[in-house]
Amino acid sequence: MTDIKSMDMAELSAFFQGLGQPAFRARQVFRWLHQGVGNFDEMTNLPKTLRDGLTQTCILSPPVVERKQVSVQDGTIKYLWRLADGNCIETVLMRYQHGNTVCISSQVGCRMGCAFCASTIAGKARDLTPAEMIDQVLFTQLDSGAPISNIVLMGIGEPLDNFDTVMRFLALVNHPGGLNIGMRHISLSTCGLVQGIDALAERELQLTLSVSLHAPDDETRSRIMPVNRSVGVERLFESCRQYFARTGRRISYEYAMIDGVNDFDWQADLLAGHLKGTPGHVNLIPLNEVKESPLRPSRRVAAFQKRLESHGVTVTVRRKLGGDIDASCGQLRRKQMLAEGDGREQNPGREGTIGERKRGEVSV
Repeated sequence: MTDIKSMDMAELSAFFQGLGQPAFRARQVFRWLHQGVGNFDEMTNLPKTLRDGLTQTCILSPPVVERKQVSVQDGTIKYLWRLADGNCIETVLMRYQHGNTVCISSQVGCRMGCAFCASTIAGKARDLTPAEMIDQVLFTQLDSGAPISNIVLMGIGEPLDNFDTVMRFLALVNHPGGLNIGMRHISLSTCGLVQGIDALAERELQLTLSVSLHAPDDETRSRIMPVNRSVGVERLFESCRQYFARTGRRISYEYAMIDGVNDFDWQADLLAGHLKGTPGHVNLIPLNEVKESPLRPSRRVAAFQKRLESHGVTVTVRRKLGGDIDASCGQLRRKQMLAEGDGREQNPGREGTIGERKRGEVSV
């Protein structure tokens, strides 16, 4: 079966040309697909014979709401979607004064092994398709009734570990015939896959790049983020500087504040030194506790912020949304997995986390 929703306009045009259909069919179908139709019979301006043919040869697999939690504190909505193959992913709708933001997943699970993240505990089951990423935006919008104006790729998975799919998703969601969400309204978060950052820089997209830094020194970062062991902080910041030089886009550095691990004054001083001479923004994140992790939220967020600001660094503290609905990444999916089995995705192709593998086995 053909995954028609993952096609770009050129591929869709060639597909319909191969069926002997006029060129405008591609534009019609593209628009229907990006309005969130669940089957081809809903495409009412297509001939019935074409709709029947598409039903027989192409696949549309809208996600099903497995669980939905709505915060009574701030209206944040967290979705656990069941995909066609039985796997589950998470999407979060966050409401701000400037508009509605959806945080989407890029993989089923994650193999990066970060110590503070629930998404990576059971490793990666598989990559998502462009259609599955688009569907998170579409069906969140349709179910909630809230028009989406901003997208963040900060859900389950490492976007740059699924690079080609994410690039296709960005092109599709930016297309004027579809959702038409501008690149400057999209943020992509990475744990620091430098080859991916370098490849992204070459595309010169005007999105916002967020780097999950969480420590400015190799000893600490390698301990809590295995991805750092094969690259190092200096190489990561080199890629970040090159990214800014190529795109002109300021990078946001995400920094989860962990008690007694990365919240010392000397680490604030070192971070400020890394950022000297290159525009950047540090976003301090009060740690969300994960049951399986011994890490706890820092009690020095305000002091760390003040120390950075004394060096002239632009700093914000992330507003915590959805605290009453497991809104931090991976928690709801984790609960569902534990309810269904032993806490590991029921998928024979599961990839373990980097922390479970020998150093150097995973290319970064």
